[in-house]
Amino acid sequence: MKVKLLRYTADAELLCGTAASTSIKREGPSEIFEKMDSETAKRIIKRVTGYGHVSVIEHAGFTFSIEDVSRAMTHELVRHRIASYTQQSQRYVTYDTLEKYVTPPSIADTIEAKKMFDGTLEKISETYQKLLKLGIPKEDARFILPNAAKTNIIVTMNARELRHFFNLRCCARSQWEIREVATEMFRQVKKVAPALFENAGPSCVELGYCPEGKMKPSECNVEEIKKRFRSL
Repeated sequence: MKVKLLRYTADAELLCGTAASTSIKREGPSEIFEKMDSETAKRIIKRVTGYGHVSVIEHAGFTFSIEDVSRAMTHELVRHRIASYTQQSQRYVTYDTLEKYVTPPSIADTIEAKKMFDGTLEKISETYQKLLKLGIPKEDARFILPNAAKTNIIVTMNARELRHFFNLRCCARSQWEIREVATEMFRQVKKVAPALFENAGPSCVELGYCPEGKMKPSECNVEEIKKRFRSL
């Protein structure tokens, strides 16, 4: 898989700091923005979001390219509705080799499972190609394709929705592929806008405890997770 932050709001922290100040100052946003400096913006964002007033960080947007991931993963991704998506279409892209599919690590690491998995995908690809040769439209032939089929997608989210996305999808309970994608997205946005994503990550990082209750994975150590995400 490949995750790349393509574009993000210029001066995102200055903009969000300005938004937070607009509600309490007499000056207009343009004047506030002209006077705003980086350290002041960071301090304001930390204080205001600490109160739970996170709507001010919705003004910052981030756009990612997410490539060579499974349709299983993107089916989970697009459930996050406060976002914009454009995905590679199976009406135009064909699938003909094993390289066009994602293999889960649990299958790749088990010889017999990998053999069955690859054999099934080869059969699917063969049947798919035969359907195309029979004149079946790609939009109909694709009905046979599995969740393992690779896809590319471009995603845009604002900072508030990204933080919520990280809460859910960086969690150890989330599906392995979307967790890897979310963690890499987090690493990249934190690098360009650290104040907006301070203490972000899975819910336990922000809350200080695991909110999953009885569903908490046995291998989870909240302190270790907090340390890891704060160091990314």
